[in-house]
Amino acid sequence: MGSALNIDQLLTAVWETVFMTFVSLFFASLFGLLIGILLYCTQSDGLLENRIINRIADVIVNVLRAIPFLILLILLIPITRALVGTMLGAKAALPPLIAAATPFFARMCVIAFQEVDKGTIEASKAMGASNSQIILKVLLPESMPAIVSGIAVTGISLVGYTAMAGAIGAGGLGNLAYMYGFARRNNAVLYTATVIIVLIVFAIQWIGDAIVKKIDKR
Repeated sequence: MGSALNIDQLLTAVWETVFMTFVSLFFASLFGLLIGILLYCTQSDGLLENRIINRIADVIVNVLRAIPFLILLILLIPITRALVGTMLGAKAALPPLIAAATPFFARMCVIAFQEVDKGTIEASKAMGASNSQIILKVLLPESMPAIVSGIAVTGISLVGYTAMAGAIGAGGLGNLAYMYGFARRNNAVLYTATVIIVLIVFAIQWIGDAIVKKIDKR
């Protein structure tokens, strides 16, 4: 390859990074939101107060958040192999990416829910609204700007995770930068991959900010 930049290889790496980031972001947002609702609703004075369930969910979230991503990649190899059939490639990176991002986003959802005015929730209860109605019609709409902002932050974290996953065989820009840039001393590849990663991060932040501006009625 010398000092040349292989455009086909670069485009494949960009696609793999985008695929890993947005597929894992979708599932992490979905699972994280559900876990966030569970944590918020089962806490003390919550809609469905249950200390045992809350404590178990809280411990699981804290443990997953405490494990560094590279170690999580290794620990989940048996699960990844069972689900995907291989531990190499972009699809193989999805289980550890989702496992790393879900607890992070769940915590951001809890923070978003805690910012919702408790008076609004109490007023909804007084008017006879059920717990599911309060969650769907009060809690989620009121916290949506903070949740969207949390999705953007999670997406940016995932771009960094894909780069780490790429360095050990998951493909994407991280793999390109390490294997064909750093290892082969090809600065053109290294710097191009880095710039594209930065541009993806900026794009996610810009999209997130634009959506928040549109939906934030405060």
